Amino acid sequence: MNITDVKVFIRESNQLKAFVNIVIDDAFIIRNIKVIEGENGLFVAMPSRRVSTGEYRDIAHPINTETRNLVEKTIIEKYKEVLQEALTAAESKDEE
Repeated sequence: MNITDVKVFIRESNQLKAFVNIVIDDAFIIRNIKVIEGENGLFVAMPSRRVSTGEYRDIAHPINTETRNLVEKTIIEKYKEVLQEALTAAESKDEE
């Protein structure tokens, strides 16, 4: 499995840092993955919906540790890259 595209949409709120869409093998997209700032740093929350019991259930999620680690690592690295680009652009704009 290869993650062939990652799109990050920054949302600088208290805990929610971004929404992310990933494309797998140029064939399958997962939207609305969240990057969240927790007590122990950044983590990835897969898209979920509320069921009739009031609980939230993942709509899509990795089924093994290797895939979960790949998804989390790829998303967090891309989030940091996009955030740094945004900060650099803001600094450049401030200098003008």
